[in-house]
Amino acid sequence: MARIRKIEIANFRSIQQLSWCPAPGINCLIGPGDSGKSTVLDAIDLCLGARRNVQFSDADFFGLDITTPISITLTLGDLDDSMRSLESFGAFLRGYHASTGIVEDEPSASAEVVLCLNLTVASDLEPAWTLLSDRAAQQGIVKTLAWKDRVALAPTRIGALADFNLSWQRGSVLNRISEERADASAALVKAARDARSTFGDQAEQQLGEALGIVTTTTHELGVHIGAKARALLDSHSVSFGGGTISLHNESGIPLRSLGVGSTRLLVAGLQRKAASKASIVLSDELEYGLEPHRIARFLGSLGAKEAAPLQVFLTTHSPVALRELSGGQLFVLRRGAHGHEARPVSTDDGIQSTIRLYPEAFLAGSVIVCEGASEIGLLRGLDLFRLDQGSVSLAALGAALVDCGGGEPDRPYTRAAAFQSLGYRVMVVRDDDKKPTPAIEQAFVQNGGAVVAYRAGRALEDELFGSLTPAACQKLINFGYDLHGDLIHEHLRTVSNNTLTVQAVWDEIQTTGALSVAHRATLGQAARIRKAGWFKSISWMEDVARTIVAPDLHQCDQGFRALMDQVFGWAAHGPR
Repeated sequence: MARIRKIEIANFRSIQQLSWCPAPGINCLIGPGDSGKSTVLDAIDLCLGARRNVQFSDADFFGLDITTPISITLTLGDLDDSMRSLESFGAFLRGYHASTGIVEDEPSASAEVVLCLNLTVASDLEPAWTLLSDRAAQQGIVKTLAWKDRVALAPTRIGALADFNLSWQRGSVLNRISEERADASAALVKAARDARSTFGDQAEQQLGEALGIVTTTTHELGVHIGAKARALLDSHSVSFGGGTISLHNESGIPLRSLGVGSTRLLVAGLQRKAASKASIVLSDELEYGLEPHRIARFLGSLGAKEAAPLQVFLTTHSPVALRELSGGQLFVLRRGAHGHEARPVSTDDGIQSTIRLYPEAFLAGSVIVCEGASEIGLLRGLDLFRLDQGSVSLAALGAALVDCGGGEPDRPYTRAAAFQSLGYRVMVVRDDDKKPTPAIEQAFVQNGGAVVAYRAGRALEDELFGSLTPAACQKLINFGYDLHGDLIHEHLRTVSNNTLTVQAVWDEIQTTGALSVAHRATLGQAARIRKAGWFKSISWMEDVARTIVAPDLHQCDQGFRALMDQVFGWAAHGPR
């Protein structure tokens, strides 16, 4: 059955312009909220769906500008022979080049034969569906798809009301999985007659007085109704339309009473069975009503792990879904300088591994790539403190934190480049004790990336002990002692060659109210001893940042405070 080769949307809701060539199988749109993902699915549904009445309003126009028409064009390939017929569609058959996404007006040997279906809505709010062809327009020929073709091409939408598909009615998946049809008309007519008659016998006993008055009145007025009036079920009220026959379980309970998740899962499986009849599926917020393990089954039922017989358009905000899908099935939708664009995530090893490790970040608008767990904990703790003070959280600002796990100084830029290539705003927060390759960092910055590096060859622990007030430094030492006990004394003696002790530091602070630069440097080195750092875990550093660092920022070294302000200021100016 047909596949959508190209989608072109103009001036529809939040999308001013979009041109996208989707994959023939799974197409899952991801990105921050309100980026237009649901609008794309609605555009497909409105253009290709089999509806006789579609309501539009001024709010459907981009920027409420009704002077510019809405235009949605779907280029359809893999056509049935009936839709490639020269007799029926000859003037409208066009050529599509998959390598370039270009549609040419004349079919050619090197191009796939396609039809372009367009939906236009002008200021009168009346939708018009037509097939596009320059040569047909020159000849004054206008044509749209016949209703039977519209029904055949109509996508199945798996939404919160998917129970529609659990009855044998027009457009439901049950009518597509086989050619069988049950003729319920005779049985239903008999059932209706029996119900009317049985009710009439009961009604004469319950409504006898009223019926007697009606009978007397009709006789007095010469209205002929026979010997007496009767109360029967109105024939128009005992009628059966679409959905008369529906699925029930073994106990006779209708399957439409299943939970939302179970209904969507069942319909997805049935839709795949019906792929030979209709092959385009739409599902907005695919995770709705599904537990993590059922999300995987839902995607599997749509063919996510194999060459799918279906072309599927999905949206999601679920990290589970991102882990289940490959990079070739994911598209990041975002606003660009010249309208919307849907960028394929790709199956490159670096990007694919980034999806597996940090799926939540692909659902954000901005990404802060941190060199290690300490930086993650620092920013989380500062964020929690700021939230207590009435500031907006990083999550609310649409910023996600990514932990690179330490290691080589170029590693953060490898992760950052994966996000940057897909149009995300990216910042790197790094130590400065081991410097990255200058060309790599410079390329990242030239592509719009931001870098916050600690000062003068420092790691985070150097910055903390070098920047915070003496009282806060004493609290850091106490925190480390509570975690590691006498081990911190050993670390301090090791890095100072037995010239500095914790007691000496405390005495200095108590007697002078200060802490020397040399002793600050020694404490920083001791706190970051390899594989035995005092605060080297996300939870430890989060507590340190929230209870010690954040309350001290207003009076500590202003250079360090400026670095932290730079991080939160950058996040505040990003997309939400």
